[in-house]
Amino acid sequence: MEIQNITQHEITSGIHKACDILKKGLPEFTTHFKGETSFNNYYKQAENIEWTPGFLTGQYWLAYELTQDDAFKQSALVQVASFDHRIKNKIGVAHHDMGFLYTLSCVAAYQLVGSMTGKEAALLAADTLIGRFHKIGNFIQAWGWFGAKENYRLIIDCLMNLPLLYWATEQTGDPKYKDIALLHTQTSLKNLIRDDYSTYHTFFFDPETGAPDRGETAQGYNNDSPWARGQAWGVYGTANAYKYTRDPQCITLFKHVTDFFILKCKNNKDFIPNWDLSFTDQDHEPKDSSAAVIACCGMLEMAKYLPKDDADYYTDIAKKMAGSLARNYTTNSNMSNGLLMHGVYNKKSPFNARDDWGVDECTLWGDYFWLELLTRLSVDWHEYW
Repeated sequence: MEIQNITQHEITSGIHKACDILKKGLPEFTTHFKGETSFNNYYKQAENIEWTPGFLTGQYWLAYELTQDDAFKQSALVQVASFDHRIKNKIGVAHHDMGFLYTLSCVAAYQLVGSMTGKEAALLAADTLIGRFHKIGNFIQAWGWFGAKENYRLIIDCLMNLPLLYWATEQTGDPKYKDIALLHTQTSLKNLIRDDYSTYHTFFFDPETGAPDRGETAQGYNNDSPWARGQAWGVYGTANAYKYTRDPQCITLFKHVTDFFILKCKNNKDFIPNWDLSFTDQDHEPKDSSAAVIACCGMLEMAKYLPKDDADYYTDIAKKMAGSLARNYTTNSNMSNGLLMHGVYNKKSPFNARDDWGVDECTLWGDYFWLELLTRLSVDWHEYW
């Protein structure tokens, strides 16, 4: 049976349901954040120390845009103050995820309500991000002690952190942020995409020469397999790359990377990927709804820049995936304080170093991108990225 596109009623009701769940959670999750994933579909309180809290504040800003309910704005601004404190005191910022943290919280705050606290914090985060740039290799180091050989690498997720740098150049007039973003993009697109247009999760470079060394995975099944969320970051990341560079190569790469993702999803009855795209329904491996929503948002972003036939094709695919998610993966307030079920943070395999964590759970980024997807399908949205 063919998957049907999400309907206008499903979009409207999905927004209402999501905003209702978020509103009920404000007393618990304003001065505290949600953890990276749920436990039995319920999030616990967490501090603003990990790479994911921005996805909660981003949900509040989206909910504020969609409902104009001042309660969402006030809670988001409380959290913006927390992000300001975090960056000024350098709490858990020795990594590349400044965009995930500060674009969805502080750039959005400045964009939507003119928060100068948000603007100042986001500019400090941009400074922190470019501080991880290696001229030897031309990339932003993802994790670990800066310059250490065992962590002299980038990861595909960082394509989503670069809009913070383009924004910083727009705000300050200083080209250094944009210049680094462009160099990191070129290095990423040259090395992270395999010959079959699947993607590496992470790629290492020689710290002495900057020469490309090898691709590996940290969260996929093995070094040669296509980790679903990584492929989805590639879909959205190449769309953002074209948005900011207007390089035609980004369109070509977007089509190839996205078509690979779509082809693998079509092997599953519900059109939603397993946590690694080397698996299908027959393997009985967990699904990752978060990979689906990330890819859908990327398709809708790139559709703005494509010829009509291509734009219609990718928009239709996104609407089909959204329809499957709406009918089979969403929550209600009686079953969860999250929005989107059946996501995966880490799935252990014989070939990666990660333990099972957040398997078949809501994920904070999955919840955010689900609401972003519904927003994109309902209004002419001025994205935060």
